[in-house]
Formats: sequence, C-alpha cells, structure tokens
Amino acid sequence: MRIFLIGYMGSGKSTFGPQLAKAMDILFYDLDIEFESRFKISIHDFFRKYGEKYFREIENNLLSEIAEQDDFVLATGGGTPCYHQNMELMNHKGITLYLNVPIETLLKRLKESPRKRPVLKPFCGQENDQQLKEHLSIREPFYKQAHIILDGNSMNPAEVASQIRHQLLHLNGA
Repeated sequence: MRIFLIGYMGSGKSTFGPQLAKAMDILFYDLDIEFESRFKISIHDFFRKYGEKYFREIENNLLSEIAEQDDFVLATGGGTPCYHQNMELMNHKGITLYLNVPIETLLKRLKESPRKRPVLKPFCGQENDQQLKEHLSIREPFYKQAHIILDGNSMNPAEVASQIRHQLLHLNGA
C-alpha cells in the first residue's frame, strides 16, 4: 500500500506521517528529508544555488523512484503535487491524502516554524498573509484531486488508517 500525504507547508505532513505509518505498520518517508540526505544539501540552499526549476525536476525523479516501492507513507513537499504531473502519478500509484488545514492555522504554524522554507522567501513583508493565501489558492486545485481530504486540525492516525482501509476496499470494488 502506497500512501502519499499532500498539503501546504505547515499542514502537518511530516508530523502526521510517521504516526500514520506506525498505525498502518508500514515505512515512512519524507520527500524533503530523502532529498537532503541524498544530495547532502538543504532544500533552502539548493533553491538558492540552483533554483526551483532544477529542484522540481530532481524532486519528480525522487518521487517516481519512491513510488515504485511497496507499503509506505510518504510526506511530500508542499509544491510536489503541482509540478510534472506528480499528482496524477501519486493518484495512479497509491492513495493520496490531502491534509486540509485552515489558512489561519497555516499562517500561525509557518510564522512559528524555525525551518527555512525557500518558497516563502518572496512572501516576506507586510502583505505576507495575503500573498500566502493567494499561493495556497493556486496549489489547492492540485490538492483537491486527492483520494481523501482530511481535516488537518483533527487528525487521529488510527481513524485515518481505518478510513484508508475503507477507501482501499471501495477502490478495489469490495
């Protein structure tokens, strides 16, 4: 079983993913960590040195590689579903779960996060909140193509694991 967690930055994919993987008794991967581990450079530094376009190409290759494995939960980057037909690939290869979190919660989490997020760099300054809302509105149509849309504020791994099992039965015609 392949489970792809998608959602905006700060939606909780990297926090919720390991919990869900444990509940499902399968491996957990974080696409950003896999990238940084493999290339020995932070995504923030990679963006600065090589740009987003090259990052998205490598990200797509890494996603395609992981998608061929069996039995995992993968936390994707916030932009992963929006490039190179990645959403189509994930929907074809497994179950996609969109962690849908209200914009107010995302803004709070992102402002409090110590993690550097290169895509946020253009959103510095007074209009930050509005620009972030607009950025999310561009990505949301991709996210909404997910098989399952979860309320990101009230996620219980055991309940989600049950939902996924039900979804799999439904998809398999049982």
